[in-house]
Amino acid sequence: MSKWRVIEMQTHDAFMNMALDEAACEAVANREVAPTIRFYRWSPSAVSIGYFQSLEDEVATEVCKEKGVDVVRRRTGGGAVYHDYEGEITYSVIAPEALFPKGIIDSYHVICGWILDGLGQLGVEAEFKPINDIVLAENGKKISGNAQTRRGGVLLQHGTILFKVDVPKMFSLLKVGQEKIADKLIAAVEDRVTSIEQLKPDVSMGELYLSLMDGFTAGKQWDKGDWTLGEMERARLLAGERYGSEKWNSMR
Repeated sequence: MSKWRVIEMQTHDAFMNMALDEAACEAVANREVAPTIRFYRWSPSAVSIGYFQSLEDEVATEVCKEKGVDVVRRRTGGGAVYHDYEGEITYSVIAPEALFPKGIIDSYHVICGWILDGLGQLGVEAEFKPINDIVLAENGKKISGNAQTRRGGVLLQHGTILFKVDVPKMFSLLKVGQEKIADKLIAAVEDRVTSIEQLKPDVSMGELYLSLMDGFTAGKQWDKGDWTLGEMERARLLAGERYGSEKWNSMR
């Protein structure tokens, strides 16, 4: 059984968060560090776009600038996501892909199962909805979205668990929010998405985090860890030269 490194909750800006994921992927690929689970938040709040998306088509960049919201392109696919500092917990799993099933959906099912275990501790009954969502068992409302990529024998999966959700603000930062149908879309999304705040008003973000920690670490050998000096140096370089660069973020 592999021993895991668990990096407890940290807060970074969007560029450093994505850079740390990539630096950890490289370190895991080189067998310099153990398979890694990390939890984090985004400060300032940010919009991330999928690897294959067009920044110009998806994000209201001028509105983001006005509101002090960072914008970053992920290594993973999927859609644009608003990462509200007050509204979510994000996790990343970085590990040799041999530790997981070869099938994408099967591997999503394994890691999303850890989220389900954590939510279950709070009395939230949810289920995995392929390809990559977690929804309430009762009504199908989404509470978590996830994305995955595999390169060089390493699996990277990251995702968000919604603590609270501000759909109007989210749409103001995305291009769809500029259209006349925005009000209808906001109402539709509010009907399809939920959060811990809505389901369990007495649960704090700290309690959600501890429950997720339990869900992710149950049945594993693990140690609390931190970034190596090499990872931090590499991440700072990547944050400046790639994830914080206009060339990377505007490349499509």
